[in-house]
Amino acid sequence: MLHTCRAFVLKTFRHSDKSVVLKAYTAHVGLRTYLVRTGKRGGAALQALNRVEIVADEHGAREMHQVRDIRVQAPFRRIGPDPLRTTVALFVQEILYRVLREEAPDPALFAFIDEALEHLDTAEDVRYFPLLFLLRLSGHLGFLPEAPGPGEDRFDLREGHFIAGGIEHGHTLGPVPSSALAALLPLDLGDVPARPLPPSLRRELLDHLLLYYRLHLEGLGELRSPSVLHQVLG
Repeated sequence: MLHTCRAFVLKTFRHSDKSVVLKAYTAHVGLRTYLVRTGKRGGAALQALNRVEIVADEHGAREMHQVRDIRVQAPFRRIGPDPLRTTVALFVQEILYRVLREEAPDPALFAFIDEALEHLDTAEDVRYFPLLFLLRLSGHLGFLPEAPGPGEDRFDLREGHFIAGGIEHGHTLGPVPSSALAALLPLDLGDVPARPLPPSLRRELLDHLLLYYRLHLEGLGELRSPSVLHQVLG
């Protein structure tokens, strides 16, 4: 039967000369795989992270569903023309493609992704967006870092909370990056910290947050986009 839904484009793979396989995150069933006939209609809608409306012939037992129509629902205005935002978007796309695995609806997660993409497209300063995006997303995935208590000046990446005193194992951040992480925890996606973080500290935090993800998500693996992101963000 035909079903219309909202979705985010995660990735496409060539299937034949006239079709592609689309991995999308949908509002009604979470992760979904579609077969899309390419041509004049629909091709432009398949750009990564596009917010689209899909009309598909869906049958519950199938692994791949046929798309009858696909159109961009909310076009981006600054992602694309702005190289910095485009680089951050590629990072977001790679993260979402790696971590979104559930074939079940999650309205809160879908709304978060929608909000995140809107912030990325409209916020004036997106230098902190990768860090804030990873932190906020970790909450939806079940391992949001706990805020520090009195005297807790080091963040334990393995356990997901701050600790006091010396390093207990090799996955504990020192006081400086731990303090910076604590300052980011209350911020929203479009915010910037009251005290700017040096580029070197932002890079260090990003690398450690990706390690944090790898410690808490099996099979995440190494990502390609962070090295490019480091170069663009400085």
